[in-house]
Amino acid sequence: MSNPSSKSEMASAAPVEGLIEVKIRGLMMDPVTNMPIVVLKDVHSDAVVPIWVGIFEANAIALEIEKTTTPRPMTHDLMIHLIRSTDAVLRRIVISELKDDTFYAVLWMERGGEWISMDARPSDALALALRMDCPIFVADQVARAARLTNAGAENFSPEELRRWLENLNDEDLGRYKM
Repeated sequence: MSNPSSKSEMASAAPVEGLIEVKIRGLMMDPVTNMPIVVLKDVHSDAVVPIWVGIFEANAIALEIEKTTTPRPMTHDLMIHLIRSTDAVLRRIVISELKDDTFYAVLWMERGGEWISMDARPSDALALALRMDCPIFVADQVARAARLTNAGAENFSPEELRRWLENLNDEDLGRYKM
């Protein structure tokens, strides 16, 4: 993945080549595995990308979706303080790869005009993006692969899973909708 060429490229709402901008549509439980799913929705279409996460990671995302404050800083709050204390700014996160049913993400930060990329778990990257209000992107090849995979949903065909995810309504997402 190449460095962004300019600050305006990073902050721009315009499409970035090879990346799809998404928003977190909600958080729900997989009906087959009972594992949490973060549902990412393409901002320019009805396409969705499901990302299975762990229970603790889902909780961190849910806390931010609900804007719940905790008496002590959570791990992601600590990460934000560390990023800010180094005068860095989280510009965007990218869900960059899908290998062997595992998603990978990259944090793109800027500090003093220098770009820094850092490997991250997608769940951590998403929790940070929510807390720092930065754009979320999915690499085009990951979005295509995620729509075709049946990771965690052995009883559904890929097409049935895609249709089910794309037709989610607010009741399906429960209290963790955005």
